[in-house]
Amino acid sequence: MNERVINDRALAVSVPGGKLIGVRSGSGRPLLVLHGGPAVNDYSDWFADELAGWDALRYTQRGVAPSVTEGPFTIEQHVSDAVAVLDQHDVAAATVLGHSWGGYLAMQLAARAPDRVSALVLADPLGAVGDGGLAGFGAELAARATPETRARIAELDELHATSKEQEAAVALEYFRLDWPGLFAVPAQAPPVPDTVRVNPEAFEPTSASVAEAAERGDLPGLLRGFTGPVEVVAGECSPLPRQAAESTAAVFPDARLTIAPGAGHQVWHEAPGCMNAALSRVAARLA
Repeated sequence: MNERVINDRALAVSVPGGKLIGVRSGSGRPLLVLHGGPAVNDYSDWFADELAGWDALRYTQRGVAPSVTEGPFTIEQHVSDAVAVLDQHDVAAATVLGHSWGGYLAMQLAARAPDRVSALVLADPLGAVGDGGLAGFGAELAARATPETRARIAELDELHATSKEQEAAVALEYFRLDWPGLFAVPAQAPPVPDTVRVNPEAFEPTSASVAEAAERGDLPGLLRGFTGPVEVVAGECSPLPRQAAESTAAVFPDARLTIAPGAGHQVWHEAPGCMNAALSRVAARLA
């Protein structure tokens, strides 16, 4: 058994409606890890090796078991939940690492509670400007899909689920169908891990909250007041438009953008070490 597994400690945080469940691992500077989705379970174990040298707090966000499955599913509640993780683990301020939607949530946390965020590492994030690249992301995933995948998605679009169980099964199938397009070479994508779970009842309202925030358009202005160091790491071959990462980095007073060569949306897969390198640069800048 490796040292990382031995050092993993259970994490449970009391929040309205129940608990957030996760793990605290490693040692060093505090690091809050926010997974993407939204409305999937924590998958940070896929890139846990990138977190070496940090005291990482990782949890499944509200909406998916084993964490609380009740709402509200809003940006405000997700930010409040993240603050609760810090509060109940006596962390005054942490570097925050977010991937995809988790990167967007990290920015919302920095905007709404800047005193709790020392620095940001944004791994192929949903952007802070406009729709964050969502439209381009969806279009590129569709372009990368095989004809068989597109046909199955069309069938699912016409399906009317008759139970919560069927809705969850359909949502998971959508995830599995989109999965290859997240990688630089879809035909070489690894299998979808069996541990993935999706809750459509949490996905839709959370996505609506993101759309409302995008329509308000106030996030870039709020982030211009965040003075901590920011590292944005974007995949060269990600389905998210590069412009989303570029415009996001441009918002901050002290941000650096790195394009990970040959990497897709899950940048650690094709460019291993790129997230750890970004964390190391942040640590140096904080020092």
